[in-house]
Amino acid sequence: MGFSVAPAFEAGSVAAADWPLCHVRLQDDARFPWLILIPRVEGAVELEDLSADQRTMLMEETMRAGVLARRLGPVEKLNVGAIGNVTAQLHVHVVGRRRDDDLWPDPVWGRGPAVPYAQDERARLLDVIAGG
Repeated sequence: MGFSVAPAFEAGSVAAADWPLCHVRLQDDARFPWLILIPRVEGAVELEDLSADQRTMLMEETMRAGVLARRLGPVEKLNVGAIGNVTAQLHVHVVGRRRDDDLWPDPVWGRGPAVPYAQDERARLLDVIAGG
């Protein structure tokens, strides 16, 4: 069967990179620098579905995504979450927040319509992610 990305991710995000463990996606919402890490482990739903080495790698890649989020836009605080209530496939959101964003201090999930990136800005951000 093999690894595949759940269809819900295809609808709201753009493929950005493949790291040693995770498929990386840019959330198509210009309100926030927002990356999604999806471990390329078939059937993974919970952290316990990863080996100890994979969990360590996921933490390292989450840290890497945080550094990248800060390069994508202004960030005062990183929100990191692996909730999975809507899409069960194991994934980690790394979202850059700032006190003057429209949703501060509330969570971003399910709040307001996404503001898609302009095509040239999306391309620029994908280049930053590819280089990082």
